[in-house]
Amino acid sequence: MVMAGGYEYNIRDWREVPLWKDVPEDRWNDWRWQAGHSIKSLEELKQVLAPTEEEERGVIDCAKYFKFAIPPYYASLMDPNDPNCPVRLQAVPKVAETYFSTADMHDPLFEDVDSPAPGLTHRYPDRVLLLITDYCGMYCRFCTRRRFTAHDHGIQSLKALEPAFQYLEKATEVRDVLLSGGDPLMVKDEYLDGVLKRLREIPHIEIVRIGSKVPCTTPQRITPNLVSILKKYHPLWLNTHFNHPKEITPEASKAVAMLADAGIPLGCQTVLLRGVNDCPTLMKRLMHKLVMNRVRPYYIYQCDLSEGIEHFRTRVAKGLEIVEHLRGHTSGYAVPLFIVDAPGGGGKIPLMPNYLVSMSDKKVVLRNYEGGLFSYPEPDVPPSACPDKCVACQTDARASVEGVAGILANKKQRIVPTDTLREQRKKKHRPQVTIPLQVVPEDH
Repeated sequence: MVMAGGYEYNIRDWREVPLWKDVPEDRWNDWRWQAGHSIKSLEELKQVLAPTEEEERGVIDCAKYFKFAIPPYYASLMDPNDPNCPVRLQAVPKVAETYFSTADMHDPLFEDVDSPAPGLTHRYPDRVLLLITDYCGMYCRFCTRRRFTAHDHGIQSLKALEPAFQYLEKATEVRDVLLSGGDPLMVKDEYLDGVLKRLREIPHIEIVRIGSKVPCTTPQRITPNLVSILKKYHPLWLNTHFNHPKEITPEASKAVAMLADAGIPLGCQTVLLRGVNDCPTLMKRLMHKLVMNRVRPYYIYQCDLSEGIEHFRTRVAKGLEIVEHLRGHTSGYAVPLFIVDAPGGGGKIPLMPNYLVSMSDKKVVLRNYEGGLFSYPEPDVPPSACPDKCVACQTDARASVEGVAGILANKKQRIVPTDTLREQRKKKHRPQVTIPLQVVPEDH
């Protein structure tokens, strides 16, 4: 039995499961044992629960598309009598994964397209994604990176990552590196220490972040030795991944407490999943439980367009409904951003209910969470401390010059797509005019 947000969820004692009844407690609490004894076959799954016909077919048919592995700890959280158990839905394959929608994409976020070196994605101006392993403790059935984690490349050696490190040494605009995978904490301590040490040798990298689900799926991995390694490389942040209050067990709470006590800021990236957490009340319970464990709700992700996971997707309207039930109804720091990671490499786009009703040069009309309308008067003041030709914005090498921020900073006048019919006609009929990439001068 585990309490989450005032609600009780039935969880079996792992010793009651025949498959593990003879396992000593010290082995159960060893993350290496957990990793080495993951459920990877239908026969093993049947010793934990009675799979439905759809689950049986899923385990067999999905093998050709994506890995199947559930750590014993996470498997113990599954309700053996409820096929709609939110933990079970995330862990056990269903035959629906073999159906590909016309909207599905192999690499929906264009991580491979925006890759200047193996394992590295550089999309945003000042930060990169570095994949150091394709191995996970558990292979979530909704994995957005299944094109990568479906294979057995294993850990990227430090030598194999050297082209990425060399790229980062030259890319002085990069100040933030996110380690991911696979799960970057499901590697040996010594290897992770080597990766972090190599990154810290690059002087312009200010922040290292880690994205890991092990506090949820294999909390035994958070050991004193691992924490002591992470502490050496501050400032270091960690975003973990809980999707349902049932996942926040005493073991998970202990794991995140060890990280928080080491001064590591913690966030949570939750994926909105149909049938798992697409309920505003349940999401509020999850956010409250995270905050109680010193984990800041960071993102709620709309499920991506990866192949075979459309059955997990909700309508975008559901995410907006959830935000509507959070904003104003609970603490502001318990309200994450609702994010759509735009397919085609568009990046993370935050969506929220429309709180701006109207505006003029004199006032703004706003809506609050109760539906009330309020007038906010615009100030009658001299120019701001950041004038049109602000010295800092014009001279700082790190000032934003891309996108809308570049227009606001007077670095460019407009941004236009380069492949529209209008632009093609202009290029065809007036080739003598030189137009900077995606920018049209004001006097053009």
